[in-house]
Amino acid sequence: MCRLAAYLGPDIPLKQFLLDPPHSLYRQSWEPLELKYAKINADGYGFGWYSPDGLPSIYTSVLPIWSDSNLPHLAGTFSNPLWIAEIRSATLGHPVHQYNTPPFFDDRHLFVHNGFIRDFHLQVRPLMNRMLSPVVAGDIQGNTDSEYLFACLRQLQVDDPQLPLTDALWGLFDRLPKWVGEQPALLNIIITEGERIYASRHAINHECPSLYYTTDDELFPGGQLVASERFTEDSFWQPVPEHHILVLDANNPPELLAL
Repeated sequence: MCRLAAYLGPDIPLKQFLLDPPHSLYRQSWEPLELKYAKINADGYGFGWYSPDGLPSIYTSVLPIWSDSNLPHLAGTFSNPLWIAEIRSATLGHPVHQYNTPPFFDDRHLFVHNGFIRDFHLQVRPLMNRMLSPVVAGDIQGNTDSEYLFACLRQLQVDDPQLPLTDALWGLFDRLPKWVGEQPALLNIIITEGERIYASRHAINHECPSLYYTTDDELFPGGQLVASERFTEDSFWQPVPEHHILVLDANNPPELLAL
């Protein structure tokens, strides 16, 4: 289990998103309030953004976020209109390694996942591999359920290049019950193509992990955010309904789509 967050809006420095809020991801790394199956998130972290040429960029570390001495300097220097980040609590069988540290990315997308799939390596990964083409499977570097979920989403869009991300998420969530059987799968996902943020609050055979969003937090004027836990006590943070996809668009109000 992990904690994740994303921001979309006017340019802000990374520290305003990642470090400064009273209950930021930085603080959630050692003091999460709604984390299941773990007490801290000390197994690495990462954040992503889009460079001026429109390509996804990432910074990842296997260190706990609080012990990375480079972060305060980086966070005060970078500004961007879109940020995505995760602090990691590794699941058994998914070791702490640079390749297993989110965000995951391709030439268009940034992706993070909070949750796990029980019996992933023995039961689910072989079924996912049957779906993946050699090109998509060849891009997988680590062994986490998160990266394989991202690979399946990529495959759905390779098969249908016009497929919207909302439909790709629906397609993935439609297949997963057959793959997991009676095992639990926790499936809070955030993915972006650089213009919108798509976030799911979903689970199979289990209650959904926490997920909140806001368009009105005074710490982020004009910004929209989604996060595993509220960054502030502001009453404008609302829970994403269970089994829904949230779509954040800088030019439109948030949209909630039932799964």
